[in-house]
Amino acid sequence: MSAPATTDGTMSHRQVLEALSGLLLVLFVAMLSGTVVSTALPQIIGALDGSQTQYTWVVTATLLTATATTPVWGKLADLFDKKTLVQVAIVIFIAGSVVSGFAQSAGQLIAARAFQGIGVGGLQALVQVVIAAMISPRERGRYNGYLGGVMALATVGGPLLGGLIVDTSWLGWRWCFFIGVPVAVIALFVLQATLKVRTVRRDDVKIDYLGASLIAVGVSVLLVWISFVDGSFAWLSWQSFAMVGASVVLLGAAIAVEARAAEPVVPLRIVRQRTTALAILASVAVGMAMFGGAVFLGQYFQIGRGYSPTEAGLLTIPMMAGVLGASIVSGRLITKTGRVKPYIVVGAATLVVGFFALGQIDHDTSLVLVGAAMLLVGTGVGLSMQNLVLAVQNTVPLKDIGAASSTIAFFRSLGGTIGVSVLGAVLARRVEEAITRDLAAAGMPVGGAGGGSLNLNVLPDAVQHIVRNAYGDATGHIFLISAAIAVVGVVAALLLKPITLRTSLDLAEEPKVGAGA
Repeated sequence: MSAPATTDGTMSHRQVLEALSGLLLVLFVAMLSGTVVSTALPQIIGALDGSQTQYTWVVTATLLTATATTPVWGKLADLFDKKTLVQVAIVIFIAGSVVSGFAQSAGQLIAARAFQGIGVGGLQALVQVVIAAMISPRERGRYNGYLGGVMALATVGGPLLGGLIVDTSWLGWRWCFFIGVPVAVIALFVLQATLKVRTVRRDDVKIDYLGASLIAVGVSVLLVWISFVDGSFAWLSWQSFAMVGASVVLLGAAIAVEARAAEPVVPLRIVRQRTTALAILASVAVGMAMFGGAVFLGQYFQIGRGYSPTEAGLLTIPMMAGVLGASIVSGRLITKTGRVKPYIVVGAATLVVGFFALGQIDHDTSLVLVGAAMLLVGTGVGLSMQNLVLAVQNTVPLKDIGAASSTIAFFRSLGGTIGVSVLGAVLARRVEEAITRDLAAAGMPVGGAGGGSLNLNVLPDAVQHIVRNAYGDATGHIFLISAAIAVVGVVAALLLKPITLRTSLDLAEEPKVGAGA
């Protein structure tokens, strides 16, 4: 029998933990879908005879659809039953995982991952929304430790699991996608049994499908341009003008629609608030750390350093240890003091230092130095990611929690998506130039060197050495770009207003006595 609710109508600690059990499983599944393929992706793309551009798009496709649908899921959570929406997102995720596992080409895998991203977008938005509907901002800090633990487990266990799967001959890479299905099914039933969250039904429900479509198409066109510019066509070309112009027009139209919509998917009144606007800027850097780090570090260890997928997963542990430790410690301290800005500022600054340190690596950098840099990046993520969401949730009433939470998740995913696309394009260009230069210096034919398959096993030993050096040396450059972008996050964090988190679920419940303090 569940513990009774507290006298003020909020949930007891035991009730919260029971409900969190299913939500944490959901969060684990969503994160596992990305991390389990991070170390396996070089072998997956090699087996499907894919290119560096397709390598990037296997990740970008999921991020793109997750980003585009996140605000829609958030708005739906303000209008419909949150529990049902979470379960729908899980079913979509399961279907996408199964289809991804049966893909026969890199193109099919990209399409399946795009569909899977719709479910991921729902999960990453709705988990935050449901938690915010159960726990006050002040008390939410203590539970961030649980969230941090699950994120660390998924991010550490995912690469290890993916490495073990592709290194086990009787399993094969397809199980990287199948492995999350049983966990998702378990989460579905656990949520049905444990999650009970109040739903306020409204008769005047209006969903801004036009605004959501314009945002999704506008962002998609921009990301497609980023992926192909300077490769398939020049920066100054009619293709660039057409695609960038179309993206600007579409996103401008989306802003106009959102300003007039009765129920906008990205409410501009929330985005215009100082705390939300600054949190959006800071979230871009966090998104790049989350996605760029996992994607390109896995590739660095395997292709640039020659480690197996399992070894590459083990080598990413320092970053995840930083996420776990920083999340738990900062969560406890925030619940005790009610102050959140100091941890966001320190986290953003730590990200810059960590990225700058990763920017110094090449194909023979000491693993101790690489591990220390990853620890800094993980600490920066742990101190800032959940706390940025917390700061925004504290400024809005309960009825807008879904829109506010999903708005931050949307821009964090957007930052990660653009980051992976831009950094992937830069990496591909620098690798191509380095391989072409070194092959020519060695007196070897250079035709097709840059854009060929990532299956290094089919290459001669001398060429393998050149390709590995090229990837190892080029990876540091993209992290220097990340460090420069992360500086924006530091500035945004410094400009945040110092706030004390409220102890009530809704703004309307705040006591008026002592409000001036």
